[in-house]
Amino acid sequence: MLSDAKHRKLTEMKTPPRLSARKATATPLCQADAGRSSGPIWASLEAELLSAAATGEDLHAGLTEVATVLRQRSGVAGVEWWRGTGHKSVFHLVLKEGSVGPRTAVPLGAAGALVLVGDVSARLISAVSRVGPVLHHRSIAEQLADEAERLARQNEALEDLVALVAHDVRSSLLSALGGDGPGENKMPALELVDSILEAVRADQSPRGVASVADCVRLAAADLGGVPADLVTSVGGDVPMPHAALRLVLRNLLRNAVAAGAKRIHIWARTLGDRTMLIVDNDGAKLGATECYATGTQLGLALCRRLVARCGGELQLRPRAVRGTRAMLVLSGVCE
Repeated sequence: MLSDAKHRKLTEMKTPPRLSARKATATPLCQADAGRSSGPIWASLEAELLSAAATGEDLHAGLTEVATVLRQRSGVAGVEWWRGTGHKSVFHLVLKEGSVGPRTAVPLGAAGALVLVGDVSARLISAVSRVGPVLHHRSIAEQLADEAERLARQNEALEDLVALVAHDVRSSLLSALGGDGPGENKMPALELVDSILEAVRADQSPRGVASVADCVRLAAADLGGVPADLVTSVGGDVPMPHAALRLVLRNLLRNAVAAGAKRIHIWARTLGDRTMLIVDNDGAKLGATECYATGTQLGLALCRRLVARCGGELQLRPRAVRGTRAMLVLSGVCE
């Protein structure tokens, strides 16, 4: 049996002697008994594992460090990290290092389970189990942060819903009061509420693609037709949910008509990993009229927030000759 000093010497050497390496291979730490002479080594390993578990910006970084320490110090053939999917008893493989062999799972609470590959001792399992509480709490903290972000987004969506209803339905009802008959604009108002609710639902899943041609056609129909030459030069899709794009285009079309546009041109271009959807009109220049600040459909401020949640940006610029250019700068490119 080696003394404590001898064990420390072997573990500190970067390139141990060949004879010593053979001895270590014959009785690797993962298979060693918890004898007196190995006590300091196990304590050192546990300390390294605990330090690794608390390392990095997130849980994944910490577990990667734990796996590295286990591979380098314990002699295990491999390490796997399995994490729950949210469904009962269903896990998915997140991290895998090393080869195949007998596998022993060590529960980590909310962080899932760490699987040690190879013949491992009860002492090693005990050492790995000590990092379980640290990883469990890190996992819980990340889940709470994600849930807080989700709730914040939902709360913001509810605030927008109130503003949308106040803005759009008020305009439709005012229009109905000024019509020839009391029921003249009843159905458009109801359809408007439905489209707003659809946009809020789309905001909960802000990823998706939409056909520009379809959204332009539906947006124009929402307005009862567009009294201008409407040209669409985009035949494909853009990386934005259908309902959100329809509402934004409807607002831009309505504002262009309010600015006296006789021609509206919708086209697109790609710039690196971004898609730019452009709506040009030849109406009054931006700043020459208040229509772009008080559009009777979806307000521009709310449009910008909706586009931003979809990972994009809505920009308005005056054109060089006449009119206004609205640009939806979206992250991603549709093939």
